[in-house]
Amino acid sequence: MTDWQGKHVTVAGLGVSGIPAAKVLHGLGARVTVVNDGDDARAREQAAELEALGVTVRLGDGATLPEGTELVVTAPGWKPDKPLFTAAHEAGVPVWGDVELAWRLRELDGREPAPWLCVTGTNGKTTTTQMLASILEAAGLRTAAVGNIGVSLLDAVLGEEPYDVLAVELSSYQLHWAPSLRAHSATVLNLAPDHLDWHGSMEAYAKDKGRVYEGNRVACVYNVADKATEDLVREADVEEGCRAVGFTLGAPAPSQLGVVDGILVDRAFVENRQKNAQELAEVSDVRPPAPHNIANALAAAALARAYGVPAKAVRDGLRAFTPDAHRIAHVADVDGVAYVDDSKATNTHAAQASLAAYDSIVWIAGGLAKGATFDELVAASAKRLRAVVLIGADRALIHEALTRHAPQVPVVDLDRTDTGAMLAAVREARRLAVEGDTVLLAPACASMDMFVNYNQRGDAFAQAVSELGA
Repeated sequence: MTDWQGKHVTVAGLGVSGIPAAKVLHGLGARVTVVNDGDDARAREQAAELEALGVTVRLGDGATLPEGTELVVTAPGWKPDKPLFTAAHEAGVPVWGDVELAWRLRELDGREPAPWLCVTGTNGKTTTTQMLASILEAAGLRTAAVGNIGVSLLDAVLGEEPYDVLAVELSSYQLHWAPSLRAHSATVLNLAPDHLDWHGSMEAYAKDKGRVYEGNRVACVYNVADKATEDLVREADVEEGCRAVGFTLGAPAPSQLGVVDGILVDRAFVENRQKNAQELAEVSDVRPPAPHNIANALAAAALARAYGVPAKAVRDGLRAFTPDAHRIAHVADVDGVAYVDDSKATNTHAAQASLAAYDSIVWIAGGLAKGATFDELVAASAKRLRAVVLIGADRALIHEALTRHAPQVPVVDLDRTDTGAMLAAVREARRLAVEGDTVLLAPACASMDMFVNYNQRGDAFAQAVSELGA
């Protein structure tokens, strides 16, 4: 679809993707109708802004397909089984997400589009995408970390000053609605059960993640330690000459990046990779140097090297990178005990990676389980646990798993879901910890039972730690 003048387009959902999409399409001459389930004060305010431009907005009715619709552009979080999409399918109307729209518009006005280096996975997407952007910047390229990271892809592809290359974070939701996406190179960092209520099954979730590899031109980057990611590469239909490139925390085989004696090395993008390797950076250049974060760095390096970035830029970019808050962040040392905030560990896969980074842990966990089970997490981490402090609505599920798989570990079960529970949890953790331990907030659960989001939860932890000496 290249001629937008007069096209009837329905945008499903207001918010961070719907409003920019509606504005862009209206600006291209399309006849835009926005439908939205909610009809609260915020939605009415957003609707008024769009209606002032000439966009039609229907609040409180996200189920009905407006008459004459030729295309639906949806917010990524709208579930595929919504009646609106059923009606669109029955009418033969295509449904795109904001990523698909951005992909289709990137060549608007004959511009030369920037290649996309795409990152997805259950955990680590944002950190890896930011690392990748930092490496690309260190190579002197004009780039941005965009997509699910919170920066609009539409703004990136339609901006007046073009980018050389884009580092694109993509969620499984976004990939579901992006059938035409064809990346320069892409990675699936890992796969673990998540958002299954949205996708319907693990198979459907994995399939949507695997879409990121479809049509790749240069490299499909996979996790050697997670066979499911390599399976997705094998199943993908890629361009002739596109290579499978693995990353591993061990010594790399040919066509892999890995770690040798504390050095990140490349045996994929070098001449005679059967015999040669290129030093990229030291493990100490990665912050924090936790195993899962080193894996993130290797994935970012692989995508950057696929684009042709020199080894020095990998090192310089990793050194320049500062991770976002609440991602395995060292808060303080108190009486020889380290306090670490990984509030972003909102599922079991992320929490297991966090727990694997330390040897002796007093673990603060709990919140909203989102349907998760904890047996595998506890069994894998039991030997590292000195004690556990549980908070939140679904803490009993974790307690039951601890009883089954780590009965020797002391557990404090705080029967509280108020925000003040974090101070009580940190004080209990201090009582249980000994010199050399790490008190780790890695909840393995969502935060909304007690906090607005994981950021507020992490801030509460840091504030509680600061009050230990008071």
